[in-house]
Amino acid sequence: MWLVFCFLSSMSDTRATAVLLAVLCAGSATASDWPQFRGPAASGVDASAPTPIHWNIDKGENIRWQTPIPGLAHSSPIIWGNVVYLITAVAPGNQDVKVGLYGDIASADDQDSHQWRVLALAKDTGKILWDTLGCEGIPRGKRHPKSTHCNATPATDGKRIVAIFGSEGLFCFDNAGKLLWKKDLGPMKSGYYVVPSAQWGFSSSPVIHDGKVVVLCDVLGDSFLAEFDLADGHQLWRTARHDVPTWGTPAVAMAGDRTEILVNGWHHTGAYDFADGKEIWKLEDGGDIPVPTPIVASGLAYFTSGHGAQRPMRAVRLDDRDLTVTQTGATKPVVAWQQDRKGNYMQTPIVVGDFLYGCVDNGIVSCFEAKSGAVRYSERLGNGSEGFTASPVSDGQNLYLTSEVGNVYVIPANGSFSVVATNTLNETCLSTAAVSDGTLFYRTRHQLLAIGDTHSK
Repeated sequence: MWLVFCFLSSMSDTRATAVLLAVLCAGSATASDWPQFRGPAASGVDASAPTPIHWNIDKGENIRWQTPIPGLAHSSPIIWGNVVYLITAVAPGNQDVKVGLYGDIASADDQDSHQWRVLALAKDTGKILWDTLGCEGIPRGKRHPKSTHCNATPATDGKRIVAIFGSEGLFCFDNAGKLLWKKDLGPMKSGYYVVPSAQWGFSSSPVIHDGKVVVLCDVLGDSFLAEFDLADGHQLWRTARHDVPTWGTPAVAMAGDRTEILVNGWHHTGAYDFADGKEIWKLEDGGDIPVPTPIVASGLAYFTSGHGAQRPMRAVRLDDRDLTVTQTGATKPVVAWQQDRKGNYMQTPIVVGDFLYGCVDNGIVSCFEAKSGAVRYSERLGNGSEGFTASPVSDGQNLYLTSEVGNVYVIPANGSFSVVATNTLNETCLSTAAVSDGTLFYRTRHQLLAIGDTHSK
């Protein structure tokens, strides 16, 4: 540690603070860390402390800090120790998104040069500790009017931060903002398979596990699942996939003694061996525009997609003893339960206690018994005019569901429906919040907000 302080003495105050925080925070994850999309294992839950039910931005009630963030992005914040990491795409002019419930499939027209940047902020104050340029250029792909050129959430192990900047590639930085390595993944053309010219933007986020980086790239041609060494970026394996474009993040789960990678899909929802990328099982017949990320609870993996005829919400058993072989030789898991036409389109569902919750893009939230799939309720949030893109999060007591116009609906996580409170973020919000130590971190159109109990601080 003495050598660290000697090194810090030669740096600027801001940069030195960032490095010191990174050194002190590096190491094993703690309960309050939120290291990837939707936090640990994409669960969306941090029950370490209660989060506020009410807040008021205009009056400063339960607002710990607000920090302006440049650029346009739906990437979520991640947290390790006392540092919040965020990525963004900055371009000249007035970039914006078109929120709401509509069916426009055309791509947005903003092919100006962009800067993809990585920022580190102090978790307790919101001060920007460092701001690093990752890459710069004209985007190699296009985006939907509701999307951005920076949708994928980064991931960290406390020492390194990895980020996918769409077609610009996979980038790895140290916790002081230095670029360590980068990989060209090819053109990530993500759009409607029926109309290939309609590109919508890439959004599958990287996942870090056991010193490896897992990426899912389901695009219009040459789709694949791959694993890279976190230390130097060399590719460990790459498995071709044959499906329509998907936007979900892969999930790492234990199935007995084996570590598996779970992925969502239409023709190929499935599991792959973490060690070598070999396929373990597959399912078909989900929705044809798969967006939500698989989640795991109590030995079950939950998959959903809300576009197309079937639109299932389903749970599969992760025990290898439950794998079956069909007449065609395909290996399938046992489906514990399935509810057709109850799936989510944009949002990843969430399990809290004995219940699974999902919300569709028009604000209808459904509660299922997590083990049996029985529907406890299906109720609408708001008046039906708001779109819902961001995934729900929870402190273990309540659920926070955010509409695109920035209304946050708080409902109890006890299997009974009621709206405990409705708060506003004062801006549009399509990014999923992070939760840590009783604080909600919301990335809105122009800023990052920390919402926590200010009376106890």
